[in-house]
Amino acid sequence: MAELTPEWRNYHYLIEAERAGIHKPILAALHRVHRAPILKDGETGLGVATEDGLDPEHLDSFPEQVQYAANLVRTITDDLAGQQWQNRDLWNAREGRYSDRVVEVIAGGYLPQLKEGTTGQLLACDRDRLLEAYKNDIATDYDGRYIPQNLADLDKQLLALTERIAEYYSGLTHQREALLAAVRIWRRLDTVDAAIASLARDEKVQASQLQSDRLDVALKQFVQRLSGNYSGYPHQREALLRLTQYWRQLPSREEAIVSLEAATSPDPGLRVFDASLLNFIQRIPHYYEGKGSQRNAITEGFRLWQQLDSRTSALAKLGIDPKILSASPESRDDLKRVATQLDRELLNFIRRIPSYYGENHQQRESLIRIVQLWRGLKTRSAALASLIEDTKRLEKEKASERDKPTIIIPDRPDRWTRHNIQLAATILPNGNFTWAEATKGGTRMPPNDATFNAMIRIATLAQQARDRVGRPFIITSWYRPPHINRAVGGAKYSRHIVGDAIDFVCDNLTGNQLYWLLDPWWPGGLGRYTRYSNLCHIDARGYRARWHY
Repeated sequence: MAELTPEWRNYHYLIEAERAGIHKPILAALHRVHRAPILKDGETGLGVATEDGLDPEHLDSFPEQVQYAANLVRTITDDLAGQQWQNRDLWNAREGRYSDRVVEVIAGGYLPQLKEGTTGQLLACDRDRLLEAYKNDIATDYDGRYIPQNLADLDKQLLALTERIAEYYSGLTHQREALLAAVRIWRRLDTVDAAIASLARDEKVQASQLQSDRLDVALKQFVQRLSGNYSGYPHQREALLRLTQYWRQLPSREEAIVSLEAATSPDPGLRVFDASLLNFIQRIPHYYEGKGSQRNAITEGFRLWQQLDSRTSALAKLGIDPKILSASPESRDDLKRVATQLDRELLNFIRRIPSYYGENHQQRESLIRIVQLWRGLKTRSAALASLIEDTKRLEKEKASERDKPTIIIPDRPDRWTRHNIQLAATILPNGNFTWAEATKGGTRMPPNDATFNAMIRIATLAQQARDRVGRPFIITSWYRPPHINRAVGGAKYSRHIVGDAIDFVCDNLTGNQLYWLLDPWWPGGLGRYTRYSNLCHIDARGYRARWHY
């Protein structure tokens, strides 16, 4: 197997450091110093060896080495905290890293006690070399980035946001994921299921009983206690940073840091309703019956959209003579004709909204008003509450079944590998995305199995997205080798390097329309671009992230 690129190694470090609640650069440093053992996947390890009598199979790949190294570093720091080491002993706040004393302990190695049930031991290494490698990786992470290296300076902003989270929590999927991530990292647990189980113990119920509304209550109670229990430990800070990132649906931890320096309010604003608003608007033509209440709702929305001062002005703008609508019964035929004309103009307006929606305050308020009047709700707040429920429904809504053409490739292998790729073949049986699209016509072939598997992973999710949109995706970029990513100005840790990201366009749909169609349910990264108005980005990261470049 080809050796992993530095970007792929860093990807594994980021995943496991976030899971374990430790400082990522220490993992890179362990690999740099140990470069052992030699692994079956052709890589070298982080100095994690099996204990006598244990099967080495569990530690014989790079991802497993990183996972166990992260577990052992977490165990070491937990032990030190249990020995009454204070925060200042564990963490160098001025430089934003573990203290020299902690690095020295890690360099000394660690052999777990039998009761810990941990497979593997951390071998000893040279303390000075480990410290140097640790500092070098920190410098690499912050090279050219305008974010503070000493994250302790962010504590005030983090706590300001956290203290008001419960006030704005409405049970949306990404909000629940944000709070569960905070529970998991704060309590140094490995999985979301373990986080839910810990909340169930708080509530003195079984985990199976902690569902939906009851889980939301437990999450809000947990987040309300964080500020009073915050001691500035690195894993606590990371829990609040991840809470910020997921809550604001940001692509990276670094962007969460930047966003905190700009604002600390957890108020998601009205943009959180955009997907539901556009979904509602796009359904109106299917349910329009020409009722007076429906006609009035759209007319009022048109008035606000156009910033007109009266209903009469709105009718005139639509090409309707307002006097005819108030005509005597003798003019019933004229009245019917004008009503038909008005219905046509109103529906034309509705159909144009997805293409012309600019996400500005006036347009958004006009759509909210349409929802309120169409549904016969008394207040704007009630309309917003109904849109929250729409969003929850959209998050769970399944794509309708559609007839899909069956594409048969001669001699299709039972299982794809890096060595039997057929460019003209679809990646998934009866799917739509081909290896030619994923590899830029064969010019960007996956260098290792990790990239290969990531390309299959995003193909599986992208097929669901294509089925939901109901139109072909025209792929503009899929896998990018690091040198190509740098050449096109891609992000330093772009998912295109990993292989599980796609940029695409759809005929006759804008990037905004694609974004709103996918936003309620897409589980990973979703982005759109001001400069390229038809382009949309999706990736298969393990959490929701949203952005607009």
